[in-house]
Amino acid sequence: MSGQRFDGKVAIVTGGGSGIGASVSRRLAAEGASVVVTDIRLEAAQSVVDEIVAAGGSASAFVQNTAKHEDSDAAVRFAVETYGALHLAVNNAGIGAAPQPIGEYDIEAWDRVRAVDLDGVFYGLRYQIPAMVAAGGGAIVNMGSVLGSVGIAQNAAYVTSKHALIGLTKVAALEYTSQGVRTNAVGPGFIDTPLVRSSLSAEALTDLEQKHASQRLGTDEEVASLVLFLLSDEASFISGSYHLVDGGYSAQ
Repeated sequence: MSGQRFDGKVAIVTGGGSGIGASVSRRLAAEGASVVVTDIRLEAAQSVVDEIVAAGGSASAFVQNTAKHEDSDAAVRFAVETYGALHLAVNNAGIGAAPQPIGEYDIEAWDRVRAVDLDGVFYGLRYQIPAMVAAGGGAIVNMGSVLGSVGIAQNAAYVTSKHALIGLTKVAALEYTSQGVRTNAVGPGFIDTPLVRSSLSAEALTDLEQKHASQRLGTDEEVASLVLFLLSDEASFISGSYHLVDGGYSAQ
């Protein structure tokens, strides 16, 4: 692999064992970064690492449950001990819950989603930011959702967490941009994954596609392209903002 924008940089990507996280991890490594790919499933993270290493890149796998602040601390320490510093982070890990109205919402499901989708991002920032300040600066992307802009029925925990993530991103930027650490959020629309296709009927899938001005779902690679731009020096004057990659879903 020939390094480009991220030569000499060290990155953490949470939830990097599949989907958007895997695409971001591969792209960062292809452009010169050493990547710590974290996932709650070691085998998933290791599979992505094996791909990166086979292509000539630098990466390591690390088990991380982002709902545990100790794991976020440990992931940052692992990155610094393994590669010497931390410069980049993508807080990508996230989960959802079965659709249910608020008046019937399962309390454990609410706690579980919030613990990963909001608390987990805070825990990441809590330990990533000091390491980046110590390294002389860096950049962070928090993975939000188009549902951080708009609502959708029967998904209270997810929608609430993604809205709150945007506020957390703004506060981080206000506090640390002057110290060289930029923080932004990305809001993907609905992404074309095997899980989405297997969980929807053909009619429901077509209906979902038509809710996007693009008349299709997005791809992991399209989201990764925006994430890498925001992490790069090309985005040096961008901090504290929220960037949609949603095919026009939220434009209506």
